[in-house]
Amino acid sequence: MSEVRSASDEILPLAAGFPPAGRDEWRALVAGVLRKAGREVPADGGGAAVEDAFTTHLADGVVARPLYTAEDAPPDATGYPGAAPFVRGAGPGGTVGGWDVRQRHADPDPGRTNAAVLADLEGGATSLWLVLGEGGLPLDGLPAALDGVLLDLAPVVLEPGRDVGPAARLLLRLAEERGVAPAALRGGLGADPLGLLARTGDAAGLADELRAAVELAVRAHRELPGMRAMTVDALPYHEAGGSDAQELGCALATGVAYLRALTGGGLPVDAALGQLEFRYAASADQFLTVAKLRAARRLWARVAEVSGAGAAAGAQRQHAVTSRVMMTRRDPWVNMLRTTVAALGAAVGGAESVTVLPYDEALGLPDAFARRIARNTSSVLVSESHLARVVDPAGGSWYVERLTDDLARAAWAWFQELERAGGQAEALRSGLVADRIGAEWERRSRLLATRAEPVTGVSEFADVTEKPVVRPKAPPGPGGGLPRVRRDEAYEALRARADAHEAATGARPRVFLAALGPAATHTARATFAANVFQAAGLAPVHEPVSVDEESAGAAFAASGAAVACLCGSDALYGERAVAVAAALRAAGARRVLLAGRPGEREPELRAAGVDGFVFAGADVVTFLASVLDAAGGA
Repeated sequence: MSEVRSASDEILPLAAGFPPAGRDEWRALVAGVLRKAGREVPADGGGAAVEDAFTTHLADGVVARPLYTAEDAPPDATGYPGAAPFVRGAGPGGTVGGWDVRQRHADPDPGRTNAAVLADLEGGATSLWLVLGEGGLPLDGLPAALDGVLLDLAPVVLEPGRDVGPAARLLLRLAEERGVAPAALRGGLGADPLGLLARTGDAAGLADELRAAVELAVRAHRELPGMRAMTVDALPYHEAGGSDAQELGCALATGVAYLRALTGGGLPVDAALGQLEFRYAASADQFLTVAKLRAARRLWARVAEVSGAGAAAGAQRQHAVTSRVMMTRRDPWVNMLRTTVAALGAAVGGAESVTVLPYDEALGLPDAFARRIARNTSSVLVSESHLARVVDPAGGSWYVERLTDDLARAAWAWFQELERAGGQAEALRSGLVADRIGAEWERRSRLLATRAEPVTGVSEFADVTEKPVVRPKAPPGPGGGLPRVRRDEAYEALRARADAHEAATGARPRVFLAALGPAATHTARATFAANVFQAAGLAPVHEPVSVDEESAGAAFAASGAAVACLCGSDALYGERAVAVAAALRAAGARRVLLAGRPGEREPELRAAGVDGFVFAGADVVTFLASVLDAAGGA
């Protein structure tokens, strides 16, 4: 029980006057609520079954339960900030004082990139992430892009693709020309052969690329104390649809492969560890993001320990990037909320560097306003929300500690499987990684299709009248390997069909909502159905008053729709659905639908002309595709 001490050192229990409560009391109260809701509860109060009713099953066999107590705390100690296993932070101060605000730039125009870079640095960014070559800035545009940048003050992190050596030499020559000593440079050179293999699927030059990366790391260790030569980029696995544990396991296997190569190339293990930076995705599930970053440090500390590293060398350097998978092309303004929550999770999870992607990232090259909002997100979290005042803010939460432990164990099991398969390179070549991640994305796609995982502005609360946000097209990045997926892709395909119909005909495909009975009986299902139809870009049309078998046909004909959907209560469906459905069919409706589960009356309803049913938990993607077929979607 929590306690405070008064000035006289008297101990005052904060819960004084309240009877003690435990898990059994909580279960009994919840069981009572379930009974009132009509749920069956065992006579003994339900026990663990009560908690099971509110348990959320996540990926990788991880679960989130409704209640956590000290009994649920993991058996292993989490240690202290800055000490192995580094769960509570890579350094003793965590991110107190703020984190590195690292802004990404991939505009192929050096002049525009330079303007954006200078605006970011002046507006609060503390380091730069420059994408070079395919999907970004031409290599020879680097000097112009960094014109006016003080290289000894602003760390530069490169993502050079296959041009690791030329990019590093160009940056060092640029520093020399500006009178900046190599020892004063900070940032990273971005060598990541396995990440490139994941992106492209091309393993032809892997051995040479790895050898060149090792040579660069040896030089960085000797001459560039502020630079890390290699990046373990886990984003390709996340962006292919991988789970958090799969992302962690692939990063771990990649890091181990690089560690072997670096030590084999002559670097001591502590020096080899110092040449690696890990890059992870931060999603809008803040608790999973927090747990993922904490689990990643624990796992890497274990690798360092068995490799014989010194006590401090196992602290993993982390760069968190807000997830591209969660970014939407429709209603992109909601992306600001998603990236804010993701940045919060990254900061609370202890990432040293955080990149907030602009809200319009999914649409093309971001504009100045979007970049400003992105960098200001970190500024607000630091200066106004004061997230940087506490070391490991989530530490001690039984839920977060258990989630961290469960995620670490699931990731370790996947890492071991990758190692048994011959390591990360072989697992990529053989298709093991692609197959497992593909299966996970298929599982998650079912959740998205049924809206068990809702996407605001896309699968929920879509606005068919919104004006599109247009941005210049961004250059495509490396491809040919793991796919790049987005949560909105199935719904985006549906919306594109409706948009094409509007472009060809001047009007959106429509669905007539045939409301039965007074507003009190049909509003809930009419609102639900309209929400579903708008997710596909369909325009719902309904009369301000209800219809019956006599008025339904005329109202439908006047709506200009090709599809109709009955909306009402179960009782009214029993009284009117058959007759109204028949009237709509007679009026020319290509399809007649019903909002709600069919139940035992499905054969009768189908005989009357009802073609389909839409209800919570249904596969609305498949359902909406069939509606577009009938409604005229291209």
